[in-house]
Amino acid sequence: MSRILNTASVAAVGMTAATMLLLAEPGFASDLAADANLPALLAPSAPAPVATDQADLSIEANAPVADISKNDDQTPAPEAKPTPVTAESLAALVAATPRPADIDPELRCLAGAVYFESRGESLPGQLAVAHVVINRAESGRFPKSLCGVVHQKSQFSFVRGGKMPAVREGAQWNNALAIAQIARDGSWKNHAPGALFFHARYVSPGWRKTRIAQIDNHIFYR
Repeated sequence: MSRILNTASVAAVGMTAATMLLLAEPGFASDLAADANLPALLAPSAPAPVATDQADLSIEANAPVADISKNDDQTPAPEAKPTPVTAESLAALVAATPRPADIDPELRCLAGAVYFESRGESLPGQLAVAHVVINRAESGRFPKSLCGVVHQKSQFSFVRGGKMPAVREGAQWNNALAIAQIARDGSWKNHAPGALFFHARYVSPGWRKTRIAQIDNHIFYR
């Protein structure tokens, strides 16, 4: 009988201690459990590990990385400019300059001035005549277009009634077209730089202008 009473007493003490541990603060409960040699189940348990979804991790790990090297704004690349024709002499440059498939009106007016004013002159002389037309258009003192300069009244004697005569297709016209393109592109040195006027050397208009050069049968002024 006494053994049964002792067992009941121990059980009662254990229940009382357990109740006090549950009501006490966590720190206090831990100390009390250690001192009373209570079972480990009364001590605070460590937090349970969080389950990890391995499938999700593998998806994240294998996710594609953005390629920042790509041009996202889709800006078009600038057009490559045609390589300028080069030559060791003006004659070689004229020969290497292709005739355009379509001759625009401005080029036709410039080539017409070269053809009618200087087709019998040397190539440097023809180039100087072409540059006079271009210089006038850029000077602000004459019409702003090449055709306007060529067709200006009382300036070029070959223009009659405001019109240019018909040209004869052939080598001289092809040379005039090439010289006009070279002058417009500025791809060869002009031996009469800045000239705005010229006349044949067998006339004497009495101009009070600055003489720049004489090339073949023309004298150039500004």
